[in-house]
Amino acid sequence: MNKLLIVGTVAYDAIESPFGKTDKILGGAATYIGLSASFFKVQSAIVSVIGEDFEQEHIDLLKSKNIDLTGLETVKGGKTFFWSGRYHNDLNSRDTLVTELNVLADFNPVVPQHFKDADVVMLGNLHPIVQSGVLDQMEVKPKLVVLDTMNFWMDCALPELLDVMKRVDVITINDEEARQLSGEYSLVKAAAKIHTMGPQYVVIKKGEHGALLFNNKQVFFAPALPLEEVFDPTGAGDTFAGGFAGYLAQSENVSFENMKNAIIYGSNMASFCVEKFGTERMAALTKEEVRERLQQFRSLTQFDIALEEE
Repeated sequence: MNKLLIVGTVAYDAIESPFGKTDKILGGAATYIGLSASFFKVQSAIVSVIGEDFEQEHIDLLKSKNIDLTGLETVKGGKTFFWSGRYHNDLNSRDTLVTELNVLADFNPVVPQHFKDADVVMLGNLHPIVQSGVLDQMEVKPKLVVLDTMNFWMDCALPELLDVMKRVDVITINDEEARQLSGEYSLVKAAAKIHTMGPQYVVIKKGEHGALLFNNKQVFFAPALPLEEVFDPTGAGDTFAGGFAGYLAQSENVSFENMKNAIIYGSNMASFCVEKFGTERMAALTKEEVRERLQQFRSLTQFDIALEEE
């Protein structure tokens, strides 16, 4: 099987939304990416850091999904990264209530020897210096490097972010972040400008409004599946990235045409994530459910337009 290296946070979250609130639950970018990618025929490994407070049941969950945890460092006496947030009624905007970096503050990633030749590297949302540090350790050039980032790093580590962007093939960001990074309001112009910063492919996530894929003059749009209930959008972008990277690692095809499929597979995985709080839905998800919903996406997106003859 092809190898997928996942770098990002393994964390605890506390979430409030109009549909309820949670105490401390499992979260983190690498967790969502790993759970999502586990539905594809790939060997995946997580590189991250946790404290001694990280519960064994959550380690067991990740292992049960065949995720290699050799690169998951445990800091003795340390506390796991913690984030707390409150979503507004539209679920598109949120307030961060608490951010405790804890062990993440001094995190230096160590890529396991047997993953230094990974086919695909998925750089989850972290400090750009940490993301660059991972690429420095790869002994074989990956077939594909995917980078996820956010406006926080654009505000406080822009030079480092621009440096790591020169080394990646795909960047995944949301529409607000694309506008901030490029200084352009039009997403078409924003993508064109971001291309000049390094990435060959630009994926712009628009939440409940789907996702856009840009490659020079080529554009593809995938809708999000209309859902009856959305409880918690936390981790949806990371779950999307896990499905996107997992599919590409499995298929060994990184062409624009195949990335269209990857966008659909990523959107499919993300549609499950939002149905319950935190990682709860992804942890219990079955391959049969994934397959059934993929059929729904197929029905939603396939349509032959009848052109009138002049």
